[in-house]
Amino acid sequence: MKEEILIAGHGGQGVVVAGSLIANSAMEEGLETCGTVSYGVEVRGGTANSTVIISSKKIGSPVVVNPTTAIIMNQESLERFEEALEENGLIILNTSECKKRVSRKDVKVIEVEATNIAGELGNKKVANIIMVGIYLKNKNILKLETGLEMLKKVLPRASDELIELNKKALLKGYGFPL
Repeated sequence: MKEEILIAGHGGQGVVVAGSLIANSAMEEGLETCGTVSYGVEVRGGTANSTVIISSKKIGSPVVVNPTTAIIMNQESLERFEEALEENGLIILNTSECKKRVSRKDVKVIEVEATNIAGELGNKKVANIIMVGIYLKNKNILKLETGLEMLKKVLPRASDELIELNKKALLKGYGFPL
C-alpha cells in the first residue's frame, strides 16, 4: 500500500496541521510516512501546501508528483493541482472556497462546504480538520481513533476547549454523507 496525499490552500487554512495530523496518525499506526511543506512568499494568505506519503514499505523519496488524493481548500489550489492528481484518484473539495468545480471525469470527487460547516461549529479555522475526517472515512487507511488521539500532539499549545472543537470537526468530517 502506498498513498500520496496533497493538501493545498492558502496560508492560514491549516494545510500544514492537516498534513501533520495525517502523518502522525500513520506513524502511530506503525506505517512508514514522510512529508513536505511549501509556503508562498506571503505566508498567511499566500499559497501553502503539504504532502504526505503513507506506505507499508520503505519510502524512497518524499517527493509527490502525482498524488493519489488531493485535499483542496481553495480555488487557486484546484486550478494549480487538479491535473496533477493520479487517474482514479480522490479530490476532496472545499466548495465554500471554490466557485468552480473539478472538470476531470477520471477521478472521484467529494464536495463539502467545509468552511461553512466549520463556521457552524464555531470556528472557520477547523475546516481543515473536517476535510481530514472525510479523508479518514473515505480512504479507510488510518483509524479515526488515532486521528482523535493525535490532535493533542499536533496542537500541543492548544487549550482543552480548542482540542475539543477539533475533535468535533474531525468527527463531523468522518460522519459526512458520501
